[in-house]
Amino acid sequence: MKLGRHFTVFGSAIFCVVVFSLYLMLDQLQLDHINNPSNGERFESGQLGILQDKIDHLERLLEENNKIIANIRDSVINLRPPVKDDRGFLEAGNDSQVLMVPSAPLIVPIDLEDCQFSAQTYSKAADTVQMLDVYDLLSFDNPDGGVWKQGFDISYEENEWDDEPLQVIVVPHSHNDPGWLKTFDDYYRDQTQHILNNMVVKLHEDKRRKMIWSEISYFSKWWDNIDNQKKDAVKNLIERGQLEIATGGWVMPDEANTHYFALIDQLLEGHQWLERNLGVKPRTGWAVDPFGHSPTQAYLLKQAGLSNMLIQRVHYSVKKQFASQKTLEFFWRQNWDQQSSTDILCHMMPFYSYDVPHTCGPDPKICCQFDFKRLPGGRISCPWRVPPQAITNDNVQQRALMLLDQYRKKSKLFRTKVVLVPLGDDFRYTEAQEWDQQFNNYQKLFDYMNSHPELHVQAQFGTISDYFEILRKNVGMDKVGMSVGMSPFPVLSGDFFTYADRDDHYWSGYFTSRPFYKLLDRTLESHLRAAEILYSLAFASVRKFGKPNNYPAVENYKLLTAARRNLGLFQHHDAITGTGKDWVVVDYGTRWSMVEMVSSAE
Repeated sequence: MKLGRHFTVFGSAIFCVVVFSLYLMLDQLQLDHINNPSNGERFESGQLGILQDKIDHLERLLEENNKIIANIRDSVINLRPPVKDDRGFLEAGNDSQVLMVPSAPLIVPIDLEDCQFSAQTYSKAADTVQMLDVYDLLSFDNPDGGVWKQGFDISYEENEWDDEPLQVIVVPHSHNDPGWLKTFDDYYRDQTQHILNNMVVKLHEDKRRKMIWSEISYFSKWWDNIDNQKKDAVKNLIERGQLEIATGGWVMPDEANTHYFALIDQLLEGHQWLERNLGVKPRTGWAVDPFGHSPTQAYLLKQAGLSNMLIQRVHYSVKKQFASQKTLEFFWRQNWDQQSSTDILCHMMPFYSYDVPHTCGPDPKICCQFDFKRLPGGRISCPWRVPPQAITNDNVQQRALMLLDQYRKKSKLFRTKVVLVPLGDDFRYTEAQEWDQQFNNYQKLFDYMNSHPELHVQAQFGTISDYFEILRKNVGMDKVGMSVGMSPFPVLSGDFFTYADRDDHYWSGYFTSRPFYKLLDRTLESHLRAAEILYSLAFASVRKFGKPNNYPAVENYKLLTAARRNLGLFQHHDAITGTGKDWVVVDYGTRWSMVEMVSSAE
């Protein structure tokens, strides 16, 4: 027993000595490192010093920038140039007093029913398709559908069109992003201005040719740089129905991140520009590239006077479900609407994309052969390695029947015998050669189809409103309103988020990407709105009291317009989403400096 105790005490003593020795060794090593740091630690310390210097430099630059902005703001506030006449904004009398221009009452009547909106109770109409119910039905799997990978096989009987011929409306278009891989100005310089210049020439060569355009930000910039002769030619094209302005917004906006105030602002800016310069009012919406679609946008388009709209980027499982039920065309109604006051006729494109290989029918390998920009020798080709063929007398029959087969299969996804075929892609028709390749070859195909009554088809170029007008006439509806009799189209309520284009590739990251710019967008929206209100109050006061008589109304209005347009540009679906390149986003931010300067000045 005593021997065991001795072993225990002796072992404890040895353990204590070992621990104490290790402590002394570690302490000595730490002291040596302090006195003689290694090369790695010196390098790390040097890197931290450099980083600290950069941070200090950035802080100094930020402070200098704030001082510059403050000086600019003070300078703008002190600017008071004399009033200039501009369409009756302000007019100076003989005694230098301001003559008041008659204006509408400043008090807007309020309907009491509007104040009770939230207190009303609603129930789903019996004939309404609810998207929440649709999502519950879908399995969201992605089985191989054959040539239409995300769909199913489509078949038809040859005699299905004997009693009523198939009507095919091919709609040429060019989707121009106001910033994405390039900045707005770079795109305009390199591509957009050439598209619009060629449009004027090539559409005038043949009255059967048609074209649609949607981005007014680009169109207005081009308009300011062309002569009066070309402007008259554009107006002539619009009057003849060869050129249509679709949607008419300043941009084709994102529908998930944008605030509805900003959506309205950019839409109004585009529509006001169109009214002042072209005297036209858009009838149909065109949204082929926003990443999902909101009923708010449908509501705003309806309130802006549009009767029809088209959407494209919807989850592939939803498209497949709608195609199987032939509900790709529907009246889009707000959830709270128990009548039909918010209904707008909507066409959902059924396939993967809005490019040519995915618009003529279910087989992209065949459709790509009818994208004549991809003819051998060009800069782009078909991924399926079967190139297009120029249409000649020798092959026109075989090629026309091949294309007609796709048209017929596509029509089987809809409830009518009117089929829409967009013909375009991003920044298409930049070169005059492409105009000739597409229009000349397609016209030969159309001429063959239309001259053979046994095919029971009528094919033509058209605008998007041409399509909806023919569609409405086909089912007994008027051009803009509801059906005269029973509508063949279902009523749908809900939204189309979140978008997925294949497998589980959900486009949801853009909801939160580049949060600084999303926050700045909201901040500048509020500042700009405040500046507009202050401007309106100041202008009303000047007209009422005549003081001050040197209020720069016209100049301030121009500044506000420029600010609205720069902020409207950021509502583009590659801007506020954060999907543009870094230097493009920086360009948007640079444009915002004017928005903030105007807001501060007001």
